[in-house]
Amino acid sequence: MPEPVNKITPYQRLKDAIRSGDLQPGQQLVESALAEWCEVSRTPIREALSKLQHDGLVERSDRGLVVRERGPEEVLDIYETRIALEGTAARLAAERRSVHDLMLLRRALTRLELVTDGDVDGMVTTNRQFHTAVWRASRNVSLIDLLERLDLHLARYPATTLASPGRWERSNAQHRALVEAIEARAGDTAEKIALDHFAEARDIRLALYDV
Repeated sequence: MPEPVNKITPYQRLKDAIRSGDLQPGQQLVESALAEWCEVSRTPIREALSKLQHDGLVERSDRGLVVRERGPEEVLDIYETRIALEGTAARLAAERRSVHDLMLLRRALTRLELVTDGDVDGMVTTNRQFHTAVWRASRNVSLIDLLERLDLHLARYPATTLASPGRWERSNAQHRALVEAIEARAGDTAEKIALDHFAEARDIRLALYDV
């Protein structure tokens, strides 16, 4: 297990471990071991696991609680939902963005363009920062919450679509076009760019499953 980090809750610590892959899909979750790692009693661990079950990240099996595994059909379901929501977020961002939102988007875009093709960790981190900036510019709290949950489910899988040959360059071209559309308050254009962007990600992801 990763080294414990102080000042974060057991729930956040376990969620981060699932996101990063330190806790793998299908891995058994033993309260006593997790309590020792988090340096807390078993009660907050039990509460954290209950919340993670509610999030859909943990499930009960004949071996007790385990990190939930998802097959290609479920991943497709997640992508279909995310595509629709990302399109809506992009359109709302174009309609509602402030000057400050635009500054944050440009800053996130600059970070993306500084990452070299092949730096997978850098790709994943800066890509998430960029799309989070788009979500926040939508100014729709419920939409942001849903997208964060969907992103968490997909982030658990180690193979990233961004590492597919040519994907990083195409992705950044789409990111630039999206920022331009949001700056111009072109909602329909922003929505289409986001829909196409995530449809390509879906197709690459499903190809990893050989579906």
